[in-house]
Amino acid sequence: MTQVRIEPWREDDLDLLRQLNSPDTRKHTGGPETDEQVLARHDRYVHFADTGQGSMFTLVLPDGTRAGSVGYWAREWRDQPVYELGWAVLPAYRGRGLATDAVLATLDVARARRDRRHAHAYPSVDNPASNAVCRKAGFTLLGETGFEYPPGRMMRANDWRLDLTAPPTGS
Repeated sequence: MTQVRIEPWREDDLDLLRQLNSPDTRKHTGGPETDEQVLARHDRYVHFADTGQGSMFTLVLPDGTRAGSVGYWAREWRDQPVYELGWAVLPAYRGRGLATDAVLATLDVARARRDRRHAHAYPSVDNPASNAVCRKAGFTLLGETGFEYPPGRMMRANDWRLDLTAPPTGS
């Protein structure tokens, strides 16, 4: 039995996004954003599903606690249409496999769309936890790459790929 479920991002998840904007949680993704940037991100998350380009979700524990975020979105990578995945878990809930469970559930949602062959994740080479999530969720490591995130800042990332047309594996 999974210990977390995903729910579509909603208007009252702003406080969760502010908690996820901590120096510890954002250390591999360019550091904390300004409140203006967080508000803009929250608005994008709330309305993202309306675009048809992906979805953002909250990680919800059995007791209703909101412990993090996960999502997927359409992008072009190496001239191919793919989905990119990203996630974050509040420090108090790390190390329990929540991110892996949430990524697997999100992959099921992306897989059901049947409009992309591959999903990718690009965790920093210096982020062992997120790289472990990729491995446990069944992604294949293609190697290191330069990756722009946040916009205007290049980082060294691992390029992990998962075939959405293959039977689900992982965890």
